[in-house]
Amino acid sequence: MHRVQGRVRSGVQTGPLAGFVCLLALLGVLAATTGLDTYGWATGVACGAGLAALLARAMASHRRDGLAPADKVTLARAVLACGVAALTADSFGGQARVAPLVALSTVALVLDGIDGRIARRTGTASAFGARFDMEVDAFLILVLSVYAARTTGWWVLAIGAARYVFVVAGWALPWLRGSLPPRYWAKVVAAIEGIALTVAAAGILPDAVTTVVLLIALGLLAESFGRHIWGLWRLAGGQPGPRAAMTSALAVLLLWAALLVPDHTGDMSPAAFLRIPLEGLLFVVLVLVLPRRLTRILALIGGLLVGVLATLRLLDRGFYFAFDRPFHPVYDTAYAGSALGLLGDSIGRAGAVAVLIGAGLLCVAMLALLPLSAVRLTRLVARHRRSSIRIVAVLAAISIVPALIGAQPEPAGRIASTAAARLATQVSDDLRDQREFVRALEQDPFRGTPDDDLLAGLRGKDVLLVFVESYGRTALDSPVVESALDAGDRRLKQAGFSSRSGFLTSSTFGGLSWLAHSTLQSGLWVDNQRRYDHLVTLDRLTLTDAFGRAGWRTIADVPSNDEDWPVAKAYYHYDKVYDRRNVGYAGPQFSYASMPDQYTLAALQRLELDKPNRAPVMAEVDLVSSHTPWAPLPRLVDWSRVGDGSVFDPMPAEGDSPDDVWRDPDRVKAAYAQSIAYSLDALTSFVQQLHDRDLVLVVLGDHQPASIVSGEGASRDVPVSIIAADPAVTARVADWGWRGGLRPDAGAPVWPMDTFRDRFLTAYGP
Repeated sequence: MHRVQGRVRSGVQTGPLAGFVCLLALLGVLAATTGLDTYGWATGVACGAGLAALLARAMASHRRDGLAPADKVTLARAVLACGVAALTADSFGGQARVAPLVALSTVALVLDGIDGRIARRTGTASAFGARFDMEVDAFLILVLSVYAARTTGWWVLAIGAARYVFVVAGWALPWLRGSLPPRYWAKVVAAIEGIALTVAAAGILPDAVTTVVLLIALGLLAESFGRHIWGLWRLAGGQPGPRAAMTSALAVLLLWAALLVPDHTGDMSPAAFLRIPLEGLLFVVLVLVLPRRLTRILALIGGLLVGVLATLRLLDRGFYFAFDRPFHPVYDTAYAGSALGLLGDSIGRAGAVAVLIGAGLLCVAMLALLPLSAVRLTRLVARHRRSSIRIVAVLAAISIVPALIGAQPEPAGRIASTAAARLATQVSDDLRDQREFVRALEQDPFRGTPDDDLLAGLRGKDVLLVFVESYGRTALDSPVVESALDAGDRRLKQAGFSSRSGFLTSSTFGGLSWLAHSTLQSGLWVDNQRRYDHLVTLDRLTLTDAFGRAGWRTIADVPSNDEDWPVAKAYYHYDKVYDRRNVGYAGPQFSYASMPDQYTLAALQRLELDKPNRAPVMAEVDLVSSHTPWAPLPRLVDWSRVGDGSVFDPMPAEGDSPDDVWRDPDRVKAAYAQSIAYSLDALTSFVQQLHDRDLVLVVLGDHQPASIVSGEGASRDVPVSIIAADPAVTARVADWGWRGGLRPDAGAPVWPMDTFRDRFLTAYGP
């Protein structure tokens, strides 16, 4: 609330000093109760000193000797905000103190509704007080956005930085430093930002809901700043000009396009935007029937929801391209970090960051422009009520009548669009899916199986569970892969091995390999991150557990990991985990692959399989040379020359670069096929040179490659093979219907990947 100018005398600028002393006391209390560390103390003291200095300067500028009662409340809020800043800094150096941070923030937000009332009742409102109040609001929102960004994403900083970006812009554009009459809505928006960020900091809502709340808060903030900037521009002499009609038309078209933007890459055509969005018609009807004082609120909320919907539809397009499925708002936000890493491997870190920034700016622009467009549409409808009624009636008839008389085209060509309804249905389905998964967890036919009955048919064998990255059914259509499979069959036959092959349907597509791994191991369908996160907290029998209980030494070989993987010990219970840090590799990296598959297998042989007098080994091995972007590729060398991997040093420069390959879809497909062929060649030549007649391998793909290779609507099937020298091993799966050799027959059985665990434990049981 803008406070009327007035001078208050209560001493000689005791306010700044009193505020600093109170802050030191607050920091002392926090140190005693939460263990505030050095970073927290330093941040708190620095913020307090800055507060005291800036407040003293402002008081001198306004010729104030002291603080009015309302200003003292604002000072208390400022002290609390500095305490929040101290706890935020403390959270980066250790464990986050959520409860005290939320408590301080909540008290500060409550006091924000008190100081204005006190100023009005005591007649001490002033411009100084209004500015003081605004700056404290901005600082608290900045600090809370920094804290929330730790868990929600760094895009949240846009909320906290908005005020300060506006101030900096004013240095370059003097007209932004103008003054407008106070707007109550701006105060409401500031309160909403603080509440939304505090709720995010508390972590009391599901991640997806928190993200939506913060996106709505960001949209409201963008609308508030946009309206303020527009007012300042008008005040400085800017005029709407004669193109108001064009602006209104653009607003309508923007809303129309946001409601109709296809969620699938293959659907992008002019015809997709010639449908009629029923949600838009419903919005116009509400504008026509509701009182005018409610229509602006409706427009802002509706515009923000359309912005969120459009953002989700764009995410759908990205997910269809990468994973051949839509974006699931309930649990797919967890993949942001993985997506950035994957994009960085494909186009470079700088390119990935640029794409991320561009996407963020696009989302912010939609969340700002769509509410403004909705407000403009509301005014347009209000000025032209009769015309609006006629247009709605005609469009509704065009949309609904064909469906009523049975003349509605196929889904791809439908006239009406209900994108928001589809989104609501998807969220409901996602929540029901999680409940069904929890029920499935309660059923495990092997829970009580005695250790001696587990895997009796494989006793004394070394068993390698080998995942070949992106090895999908699509690969079998490539002559290059077909040749590699034929060569692999010849190598295995020369070494005395045979194989049987079939198909499994993966729980994922194009990426997110860990979902497929956990599906195969647990015997449960794990097709999203929420299922995975829940599963790995439980004691569900995995294939690795079964081998470990039956006496095998269990190994995880994940060559591209460069940090600890807690799930390996806590859930899978591996005895040993190998990654890029502990296998002695001194060679070059090949895009995503930290080392060639040949080195991964050679290191496993050196570190585990060649050890004398050892227990049998069960190892899950990830072969990642066939991971996107499929370039550059290594070459096979003689196994005696592998050494520490330095033999591969010249190969990255001799191969194709990802930038060159990804300019042409045909080159992408060729590079993919070559990478699969390399991984298969490395694996079969490894078996040939190992000379271990007690070796058994289960080799399979984790998922199909992205749709740029697999094509639109491809299956999720991946090849799977069991390879062994002992005929008794393959005889146990003779009734599975798998054909001999590494290449599955086109008509081979196709099983869901989650059925493999139970079939395997049954086949190799007593």
